[in-house]
Amino acid sequence: MSDIQTTNQSILVVGGGMSGITAALEAAEAGYDVVLVEKNPYLGGRVAQLHQYFPKLCPPNCGLEINFKRMRINPKIRFFTMAEVEKISGEEGDYDVGIKISPRYVNEKCTCCGKCTEVCEVELGNPFNFGMDKIKAAYLPHEFAFPMRYVMDPSIAGTEEGKKCHDACEYGAIDLDMSETHFDLKVGAIVWAAGWEPYDASKVEYYGFGEYKNVITNVMLERLASFNGPTEGKILRPSDGKTVKTVAFIQCAGSRDENHLPYCSGICCLASMKQATYIREQYPDCDVSIFFIDIRALDRLEDFYTKVQEDEKITFIKSKIANITEDEETGALMLEGENTNTGEQIRMNFDLVVLATGMVPNKINTAPSPNVSCDEYGFLTYDPEKAGIYGAGCVRRPTDVASSVQDATAAALKAIQSIARR
Repeated sequence: MSDIQTTNQSILVVGGGMSGITAALEAAEAGYDVVLVEKNPYLGGRVAQLHQYFPKLCPPNCGLEINFKRMRINPKIRFFTMAEVEKISGEEGDYDVGIKISPRYVNEKCTCCGKCTEVCEVELGNPFNFGMDKIKAAYLPHEFAFPMRYVMDPSIAGTEEGKKCHDACEYGAIDLDMSETHFDLKVGAIVWAAGWEPYDASKVEYYGFGEYKNVITNVMLERLASFNGPTEGKILRPSDGKTVKTVAFIQCAGSRDENHLPYCSGICCLASMKQATYIREQYPDCDVSIFFIDIRALDRLEDFYTKVQEDEKITFIKSKIANITEDEETGALMLEGENTNTGEQIRMNFDLVVLATGMVPNKINTAPSPNVSCDEYGFLTYDPEKAGIYGAGCVRRPTDVASSVQDATAAALKAIQSIARR
């Protein structure tokens, strides 16, 4: 990586999701050299895993493809996948950054012919689909991956299985000698756009996630509804592959709870309503119940809430569900709680339960940690006295895609101003 030369007039963007891509493009199109690093083997982040954008309810690939095209034709942007920040030192206008790149074992000669996958016999849980299906240990991350290049899991790189993949590739794209590499950058400003992780639903023990197969999370349902997901777009019960007749959404699953996430993630209510429309489109006779504490649908999004309420097959129940149990024979799930409007006890059975878990920011985890400001929940905050590293998107607050794009544009401008001040 000795050919990577940057100066304190360059900008580093950490995270290749929608926020990171936007920040990188805005800075590069303003004339600044940008290096973007992403820990996954593809760009697109969480947006690439969505079935539909909200509130337009259109597929995300069109928006991503436009941005990927802008990146391809802009010589000011260099990006690295499977890359992570190891260290950050310095100050505004003069940062030294260490980057680690994990081996992909597949080089730029890859044509995506799939021969390596055909001969590979080792299977892994598919991380793109949250482990709901299997992939071969030599695989394409997903059908619209950018860069469009296969990856080999390190577990087979030094084995006979890896050699089989190597021998099957007629283009010389499998490189079993790849190893972890490190390189240093000098940049004037950093945009931290590392995104978010879903809150670990297994920590909310009374909901049985991980124990009951038919209890899933909102991000998992997004993949079930996607045509390139584990069930080719059919929303089916994980336990037996059957269609669903009754579905429950539990809002604030671990959120607004001092034992888990004390804050509201803001978008979960609308995401569940969006996903309820997925179910109703597939199953006109399916009954959907949304159990909520409060519905958060602000400004223009109130109209979408009103539209969903008009569906006679979707019921909103003000309640905090206290417990879920499973019928081991049928896989049916019993929800227990209290209707806080009427005081009546709730005991209802469902085929599938979807937990609306909150958003947890991906923090800066370098040692030593750079001098940045965070709130009590770990979200980056803006402090003019600690300029130079700027959060963008969901590392600053839980937010939707459109707001993340706006936020990333602002972060790019701040990064440019940091360089201009020096």
